[in-house]
Amino acid sequence: MWMDTAQDPRFAAGAELEGERATLLDYLQAYRLTMEMKCADLDPAQLARRSVPPSTMSLLGLVRHMADVERNWFRRVMAQADAPPLYWSEDVPDAEWLGAVADPAVVDDAWRAWREEVAFAEKFVADSSDLGLRVPMRDGTTVALREVLVHMIEEYARHCGHADLLRERIDGRIGG
Repeated sequence: MWMDTAQDPRFAAGAELEGERATLLDYLQAYRLTMEMKCADLDPAQLARRSVPPSTMSLLGLVRHMADVERNWFRRVMAQADAPPLYWSEDVPDAEWLGAVADPAVVDDAWRAWREEVAFAEKFVADSSDLGLRVPMRDGTTVALREVLVHMIEEYARHCGHADLLRERIDGRIGG
């Protein structure tokens, strides 16, 4: 067992969820916490450890990737801000993964960026009264805030599955 469920911050509130907004935000927050928990108590070398060749995936790479995903959907798409990607690059395939090296400064930067993007996303959602808020995409279609929230839950769920396997490979810790 990863941790005693009574101590698990994902279940601390214990209240029943009421409504679409509360449900979506609770699930998204739980997956964000899961990502943090999967990376907890690891040093830079462990965080940067690759899964299995030829994959470039690592826990640190996941943090960098999710910082860019949060930034893209909430800052660039929903807020329509001119905010270039943090790690992703059209010129360098897998830049967010390849740059995830065992350097404390790289680890600190990744966590800082991820936390800043999560904070921006949380404020954007809190300040948005309507989950039906639609914004234009580059391809001419529009996307609603609720769709972005569901997509983020899906994105974290998939990558938390990757994090499960990466963490187990690092130190055998499973669950949660």
